[in-house]
Amino acid sequence: MSSHSAVSLPGDPPGGRRAVGVWGIGVAVYFVAVIFRTSLGVAGLDAADRFHVNASALSTFSILQLLVYAGMQIPVGLLVDRLGTKRVLTFGVVLFTAGQLGFAFSSSYGMALASRALLGCGDAMTFISVLRLGTRWFPARRGPLVAQLAGLVGMAGNLVSTLAIARLLHGVGWTAAFAGSASAGVVVLVLLLLFLKDHPEGHEPEPFPHQGAAYVRRQILASWREPGTRLGMWVHFTTQFPAMVFLLLWGMPFLVEAEGLSRATAGELLTLVVLSNMFVGLVYGQIVARHHAARLPLALGTVSATAVAWASAVAYPGQHAPMWLLVALCAVLGACGPASMIGFDFARPANPPERQGTASGITNMGGFVASMTTLFAIGVLLDSTGDNYRIAFSAVFVLQAVGLSQIFRLRKEAARRERERLVASRVETVHVPA
Repeated sequence: MSSHSAVSLPGDPPGGRRAVGVWGIGVAVYFVAVIFRTSLGVAGLDAADRFHVNASALSTFSILQLLVYAGMQIPVGLLVDRLGTKRVLTFGVVLFTAGQLGFAFSSSYGMALASRALLGCGDAMTFISVLRLGTRWFPARRGPLVAQLAGLVGMAGNLVSTLAIARLLHGVGWTAAFAGSASAGVVVLVLLLLFLKDHPEGHEPEPFPHQGAAYVRRQILASWREPGTRLGMWVHFTTQFPAMVFLLLWGMPFLVEAEGLSRATAGELLTLVVLSNMFVGLVYGQIVARHHAARLPLALGTVSATAVAWASAVAYPGQHAPMWLLVALCAVLGACGPASMIGFDFARPANPPERQGTASGITNMGGFVASMTTLFAIGVLLDSTGDNYRIAFSAVFVLQAVGLSQIFRLRKEAARRERERLVASRVETVHVPA
């Protein structure tokens, strides 16, 4: 079945080299934001030593960061719809750079928490802005591939964090490593201010009416009422969080403390997750762009493979899981990020252009709420069971079960509404005057 997004809609932006250049600046901002977001993943054990905290307190760093991130998604979506991409991205860069600098110089647990919250606030403004930038500069048929490419570049930021910041941390120390990385925020801020534009000439959006809180509520409710938006959120919720939890905080401690690997070997396995993500992202983007009906099978297949790999590694009967199984787990976790991007491919056709930012914000909340919940649950379970990773990591299956139940509940209604919109858009396209 061919993708309905292959139809060129009236008023579609042209794409081209200039679109790639402008969009590339937005993606560079997201790239740096991901480096900052995931830098704690390779510094978790160092942070525990530096601030003298246990597993629950350590997980609070990531939980607070994700709590702020998730809580900001709908406000950011509304801001992007109202203020445009450039302004929102500028606010985001300033905030996440300040947060990374603050984390570098934190001498207490409280100061470090405040810095991660600030970082999460700025980070929250990046991805939705980049998605909006893609819809403003590229034709609709390119939407799935452009979104997957943005996610792929974000994972490249994760790779930089895993490799470069880990080396800096153990080479020049905590303060120099985090402060030095903050300079990347300054670079992308300059590029953003000089070269980024919200949309190509001749494709200005309709003026955004200012109608106060009532209008905001209507935007949110209208997006939420669409089954495609809710299905997108639950797809994002169910697919993204296992890899996020593994990369953001608990992967390194699990591989070192539970599986007995060296930090260097554990770092290589985390790198494998990122490399797998980048490869799978390209494949998923091409498949969804050509075959829209493949969206749900890809998402559900990824959830199933993740559950099997996770259970096999955690419940392995020996003292330590064999290396081949850990490699398989990390390779499968690499598919979680690309699968989560499919959530936006359900929300995008369900909402008109003036609600795209709001709908993306709702969708993007899903995976981060799941990640935040699981990070907290694992930390509490580790403390209460004496670092029993087998029990603590079982929290993943509970969240997957919740998400799958909602996906199956919404899938038919969302498909019906999408078919109705496709028919209406084709009729409208046929009647557009030459």
